[in-house]
Amino acid sequence: MHALIVFCHPEPRSFNGALKELAVETLEGLGHSVEVSDLYAEGFDPVEHPAHFAERAEPETFLPLTEQRHAFDAGTLPDDVQREIARIERADLVILQFPLWWHALPAMLKGWFDRVMVYGGVYSGSMRYDRGRFRGKRAICSVTTGSPAAAFSRHGRGGDMATLMWPMHCSLYYLGMDVLAPHVAYGVQAGGLSYQAEEAFRAQLEGDKTLWTRRLEGLAGEATLPFTGWDDWDEHGVLRDEHPARWRP
Repeated sequence: MHALIVFCHPEPRSFNGALKELAVETLEGLGHSVEVSDLYAEGFDPVEHPAHFAERAEPETFLPLTEQRHAFDAGTLPDDVQREIARIERADLVILQFPLWWHALPAMLKGWFDRVMVYGGVYSGSMRYDRGRFRGKRAICSVTTGSPAAAFSRHGRGGDMATLMWPMHCSLYYLGMDVLAPHVAYGVQAGGLSYQAEEAFRAQLEGDKTLWTRRLEGLAGEATLPFTGWDDWDEHGVLRDEHPARWRP
């Protein structure tokens, strides 16, 4: 198996950085090959703008999707975008390693989706969901949060974690990937601060590393999250009445 780790954190010595290194060590120890896309270290530009397209399809008005499709068809996508697409193509497993900032993924990682998931090449109106280009690839989000687990429970002040993760999981499935349940490390804050005493915090970090190692060792046997597909929807993209998941009074 070949794994791609998309690492999104400005500090390589952060806990996110430690989880990334641990994933590399664990997966390679299991005999797998690993590639890392370090967005901050490689200076990835997360903002889609006209300067990325030297040969414009529409010179007068910047239409991002139109320009993406034109560049893909012409073979003139920016080098960093071509590099990232090639990395995904090589991967059997994609790991997104990032901190949860403002109840979502960091802007750098959002921009990675905006620019790398090229319209007309990586997805289109007919090439998405269970007909997506990346069918057969598996994906997992490894996430850190500042608040404890209870705060992200169904009635917690931080919001239900499953709900917060839905946009990320939906985007991965939109590309055709099989999505695994996320690995979440709770109570991790910048500067070594925590809701716990320092000694307990360090113990928790070591525990999180152990859990992540065990999770990685067992990924091959894990079931993926359930999603509906094209055959389940009517012409409006809504679950058909006869679908078993359809709520009935």
